[in-house]
This record gives sequence, C-alpha cells and structure tokens, in this order.
Amino acid sequence: MPTISSRKPYRVGRSRTGLGLFATKEIKKGTRIVEYIGPLLDCRIKEQDAIENKYLFELNGRWTIDGSARRNIARYANHACRPNAESDVQPRNRKVYIQAIKTIQPGDEITYDYGKDYFDSYLKPIGCKCVSCEKKRKLARAEARLTKKRAKARAEKRALKLKLNGHALNGRAMKHILTKKKKTKKR
Repeated sequence: MPTISSRKPYRVGRSRTGLGLFATKEIKKGTRIVEYIGPLLDCRIKEQDAIENKYLFELNGRWTIDGSARRNIARYANHACRPNAESDVQPRNRKVYIQAIKTIQPGDEITYDYGKDYFDSYLKPIGCKCVSCEKKRKLARAEARLTKKRAKARAEKRALKLKLNGHALNGRAMKHILTKKKKTKKR
C-alpha cells in the first residue's frame, strides 16, 4: 500500500465493502480530490480491448484507463447510490478526477456513482452495499417481519375461533355463539 502524505485530504482505510477512501480534512464542494490514474488502453488494439478487471474507467468509445495498479488511490473510492463525489471525465485530456459534489467531513467515506453499466455488471448480482441501499433493505426486512407478524396474528385468531366451536363457523355464527355464552353466564 502506498504511503499517503498527511497533506492529502484523504486516506485509504477499512470500509463496509473492503477498502475505501476516507476524508482526513474537510473537503469543500467542487474540490478535486484525486485523479484516477493508470495506463491508457486503446479498444482498437485487440489485446488491450480483451483486458477485463473491475478498475477499468472508460473515457470514451476508444480510450479506457486501467486503474488496477495500487498506486491509483482513486480506485479505493467506493460506489454509492447517493454519493458525496462524482467523476469528472475529461476525454480530450484523457484524465478522470474524483471531485466533491457536497462538503465532505473528516472521517466520511468518499463515494461516487460508478454508473449503470458497472452497477449492472458487478454490483446488482451481489447486491449494492452502499448506505442508501442498506437502509432500503433494512426497511424492507422490517416491513416483511411486520407483515408476517400480522398474518400470524390473523391465523391465530382464526384458529381460536375454530377451536371455540370445534368446527368451522362463519362470522355471524361465531358472533351468535359468543353472545349466547355471555347470556347464559349472566343467569
């Protein structure tokens, strides 16, 4: 792992998905954080077009940056569906920068949206693990538990009604039996 100077506004550290890029200082909105670096691949060259890894950043239809080298610190910025940074792609200069789209506080993970193609190829099959998607899944699980709990309560209520009379009754018959029992108890 490359040594990161304390002058840099970021550090590489453990995140919920492995390694991530974290702010060490406040990063103002619009600030360029880090450049996505690596060898340029030309898709017109068959051998270069056949290279497959998760760190390819497409500049345009012809050029792609292979950011798989560990010295490419920008590769540690993870995906988020509600990010605090974005990629600034400059195809003419053949450069990509990660820049803040809102103020990032010290300790916050630096994230950006990897795009639909990457999401569909790599993240969707395993499930996105960003904070936003985790919250959605947690809420969905809570709603599923509540629905299951309600269904169980309804089933128990139905079973109790059937047990009272020993056989299936409709709602009116059950009400009649319950009122009849109450009247006989009063006498």
